[in-house]
This record gives sequence, structure tokens and C-alpha cells, in this order.
Amino acid sequence: MTRLRLFAAAVVVAMICWPPQWYPLSVRLKLTQWFGAASYRALPPSTETDLEPAQPFCPPDPEAWRQQHIIEKVDISASAACVADNPFAVAAFVRGTNNISQETLLRSGLSADAITKGRDLDGDGDPDEIHIRLEVAELNGGSGVVPGPVTRYELAPGIRPGIWVFAPKLVGMSVENFESNIARPGLRLPSPVIRIEQGDRVHITLENSHYMPHTLHLHGADHAFVDASGEGNDGVPISSEIPILPGQARTYELTPRQAGTMFYHCHVQPHVHVMMGLQGLFVIEQNRPDNTLQTLNIGAGLVRVPSRASREHYDREYDLHYQDFDKQLGQRIQQDNDPRLITRSMHRDYDITDASMDYFTLNGRSFPYTFRESLLVGKEGEVIKLRVVNGGAKGIALHTHGHKFSITHRDGIALPESSRSFQDVAWLATSQRLDLALTLNNDGLHSYGPGIWPFHDHQYQGITNDGIGPGGNISAIVYDQYLDGGGWPATNGVSWQQYFSEAYYRKEIPVWESYAPGLFSDTGKDWLLLFRLLGLSVALAAVVALAVPGLLSGRSK
Repeated sequence: MTRLRLFAAAVVVAMICWPPQWYPLSVRLKLTQWFGAASYRALPPSTETDLEPAQPFCPPDPEAWRQQHIIEKVDISASAACVADNPFAVAAFVRGTNNISQETLLRSGLSADAITKGRDLDGDGDPDEIHIRLEVAELNGGSGVVPGPVTRYELAPGIRPGIWVFAPKLVGMSVENFESNIARPGLRLPSPVIRIEQGDRVHITLENSHYMPHTLHLHGADHAFVDASGEGNDGVPISSEIPILPGQARTYELTPRQAGTMFYHCHVQPHVHVMMGLQGLFVIEQNRPDNTLQTLNIGAGLVRVPSRASREHYDREYDLHYQDFDKQLGQRIQQDNDPRLITRSMHRDYDITDASMDYFTLNGRSFPYTFRESLLVGKEGEVIKLRVVNGGAKGIALHTHGHKFSITHRDGIALPESSRSFQDVAWLATSQRLDLALTLNNDGLHSYGPGIWPFHDHQYQGITNDGIGPGGNISAIVYDQYLDGGGWPATNGVSWQQYFSEAYYRKEIPVWESYAPGLFSDTGKDWLLLFRLLGLSVALAAVVALAVPGLLSGRSK
């Protein structure tokens, strides 16, 4: 009898402690009819969120890379955004690493044979023999020596997925100095834009410095199926050639007859290797006299030495490379250092049909870092050329605020004037390229006037970092009067402090905390609910303890 009373008491306590919000609505309504409505109970108080110190919006520019330079007689335009590429490397890309001084070569960080330029075969004043050497580099890979990923490269604050890239042939360490594991500026996502001229004799040597096989496929560019020696020249293992094994090299040859915006990428297991970042824009410029080109554009973005054909019609030119990344794929190179285990994990265990894309980048960064590097800066009346490629697995609905652009070329082919129209959303399928003309005329059609006008993918996954927004590939068209002296746009909206905090993208900061503190903050502890749950746990434990022996004694009878 005592056990039965204790059992009944435990059941009653459990019913009392059971949180009312757990009952079905019909039960709650019936309890209200029987016992009346419960008295008002205040909500738990808001908690204060301590924002961690934000990163500087614009890093310092101690070597004045943003300024206009004349190096090796190359006029390198100023870069308005707060992070610019190395002007000495730009000079080397224009002249060739075999045609510059030792000082410029050292300051460029390139090897002496990274870009070699030879004879002027057609006598028009520019070199027509171009030899480019690329390597394969790993960013944010695993290390058996130090904790955390190396060589470290951030898409956004605290976001460091495993990535592979093609890189120009560099000298020295992969990191910025002996005390850092941060990647040096020339070693980054995306793989560099390659620029050559129509009719050039081009050799591209891929020196495979990686632990997996790779190839180079020139997507859309005019090239022979085999080279002069009869070796495969298309980069496709199932039809053209054996992949380049670790420590080996192969040279691809082409003399392109058609100009246009093309693409290049690895074609070994492309569902993995291309999605890890082994891809880049490949631009074939129209032939012009004295047309010495910026052969590589590190990080894409502003072309600081545009071609003669571009300068005939445009005031500025930008390369825009969109990509997306599966976080789980990138993690596979961070879990092991044994190439056999990594290969098995990536090429046998990984199933791309189950993949979801988590990170979305423009020119190798996600918001807010896109505002450091990938702003489209211009002045009223200018016409800007945009070369755009979608290197991601998902399509992109590219949308511009405050402007309408026209599509002049699709996949490297010029569109007839009669088919061009003004629009503010353009669809790019995977691997598709568009050339866009953006006119900054304040007429209500081309432009609505000066300002800070975002442009981004209008599919909403694309403007997040692993589901947290704002993030992804958001950037902006910024008129120069809206930039401060350091290259940062003078925005009128909310504080950006939280966006430059790792905690925000770790999902630790309420989204509107910076300008609505308390109103949408996290809630404090609901102590009454905690006491109810504690009492419920004790009562249910007692019910079980009292019921089980009774059942056992009943069976023994």
C-alpha cells in the first residue's frame, strides 16, 4: 500500500511539474475551463551580448599597393578598394618575369620562369610567344605539426574551408612570414585569371606540386586535341591523356583564333577537383598593335593594365569569379595527412549527389570581405566592362541595385546589337560566362545616380555564410565620392562591427543586437521552467523506480 501511495504521489508531482506549453491545445483549453486561466507571468529578461572586438574593416596598406604606379615602364592604375594586389607582380605579368629587373622580380614574389614572354612574331609591337607556369596549392589543409588548418586563408571572419587552387609559380614560403601560418597575398582563391591575345603562341605548363593527379582543361578556348608531339592536349583523362602525377609536369599548347571570355579547370574527377577551387577565368583578348597584356590577374577584380581593345570602349574592366563550396567536402583534407586516406575519403566516400553548398564567394571572398576587395568603383559617365563566370555548382541570378546592364557576350561569343537589352538580373548556369556593359549614366535607366548600390546573387542561399546572413557574394557598385581615403564605402546603414566578428558567423550574436539591443536579444534563463523540468525528472524517475518492482513482483506470482 505504501508503494502504491508513493507511486500515486510521484504521478501527481509529474503532472504538476509538466510544463503547460507541452500539453496539446485542446487539453490546455479544457484545463482553463476547469481551473481558470493561469495568472500572467513575465517573460524571461533579455541578456546583454558582449560583442568581441571587430577586425579592422580595411587592413593597412604599408607598401601603398593601392596607389597608381609606373614600374618597368608599365602604367599600373590605382586600385580604389582598400585591398589591392601587388603592383610589382602586375608589372611582371605585363613584361614577363624574364624581362624585368632583379629588384622587381624579388618584390613580385614570382619565380624567374613564372611568365616568360618571347618574340613579336607578327611585328605589331607586342610579344606573341607566352609561356605560363602554374602550380597546385592547398589552403586550409590539415597539419600534423600545429593545431588548426594551414596554409590559412579566410573566406570571411573565422571561415576557413579546405581549398585547392592553381597558383602562379612562386618563390619562397607559402605563408606571409616565419611566424605566421596565413597564406601570402599571391596564394589565394580564385585561381588567377589568365589573359592572352588572339593569335598568340601560348604554352601553359602545369607543375603538379600537389599530392593528387591533376590536369588542365581549357574550357571554351580554341586548342588542338593533341599537341605538336602527339600528346593529349585537352586535359581529360578518359579521352585525352594520363593525368599529371605528383611531382610531374605537362605543357598545354594553344594558338587561339577566337577572342572571348573562357574558363579553365582541372578535369581529374571534376565533380571534386573543380568544386575544391581548381578553376579560373581564361580571357582571350582581341588582337591589337602594341597590346602588351596583364597575363595574370591575381584574385580577379580590377584589371589594372587593361588591353587596348578594352580601352577603346571602356573606362575600367573587372573580372568577377563566382564560386560555391561544400563545407563537408573541404573538411576532408583537414582530417588526415595521409594522401591515401584523403583520396579514399574524397573520391570514394564523398557523394556529391548528397552535397549542399555552404559558402558562396566572389573573387575568393565572402561578405564582408567582398567589400574590401571586390567593389566595382567608378565615376558618373563611365562605362565599365565586367567579365563574369559562374564556377559554382548552383546557378546564379546576378542582380544589380540602382543600375541596368546589357549583356554583350555569352560564353565568349558576341551577341548581335538587336538582341541586347537592359536588365538588372542575369542568369548564369554552371561554368557559363557573360560579358556585361555597365554604364554609369544617371538617366534612370542605366543608373539611378551616385551611391553605394549592392549587387549579388538573388538566390537567397548565395547571400549567406553557412546559412547566416548577410554573407556570401554580396558586393556593391560604389561611386568614388562615396569612398573614404582608405577605400571603405561611407555607408548610411547599420553598424558593421558584428559582421567583422568571428562570433557572428559562429551564430553566437543576435542578428539585430548592434542597433536594437534588448528588443531582439537572447533571452535569459526561465528559472520556473528549469525548476519544473527538475521536478519532472525526479518524479518520472520515482514513477519508473516504483513501477518496475511492482511489475516484477506481479510476474513472479
